[in-house]
Amino acid sequence: MSGKGKQNTSRKRTFRLQVEASSDNLDVIRNFVVRIAREMGFSDEQVYDIEVAVDEAASNVIKHAYSHRNSGKRPLDIKVKKNKKFIEITITDKGKGFNPDEVKEPQIEEYLKKMKRGGLGLYLIKQLMDDVAFRIKPGVRNEIIMKKFVEKPL
Repeated sequence: MSGKGKQNTSRKRTFRLQVEASSDNLDVIRNFVVRIAREMGFSDEQVYDIEVAVDEAASNVIKHAYSHRNSGKRPLDIKVKKNKKFIEITITDKGKGFNPDEVKEPQIEEYLKKMKRGGLGLYLIKQLMDDVAFRIKPGVRNEIIMKKFVEKPL
């Protein structure tokens, strides 16, 4: 698959997009998720948070999960579930997995002092989304499940 991807919108509450894991497709992924979030009535700020989190998650898959594969199929599946109270976005790949518990939370002040680049993806995702979970089976199926509530739960 190349830039366009396949969309399956057979159910009104679940939307799917499948593309090749390539930075060329990040815009397609962002637009797909942003359109659904806007239709749900999320504020502009919330839509931006969702967009950045999805971009980071997809970028991490492209950069890390498939870094060992230079050719062949590198599928990236995006599933968006709509609910009256929240949006749930699942990004699935079949690449190299990782243990999210081993990723240390960055010390932001030190990070900024040293003007580092990269390494904030998971931190940003966790800050921008209300709930983040992982299901990791390296080489078989890796998922990041991100949830954003229309109104934050108490």
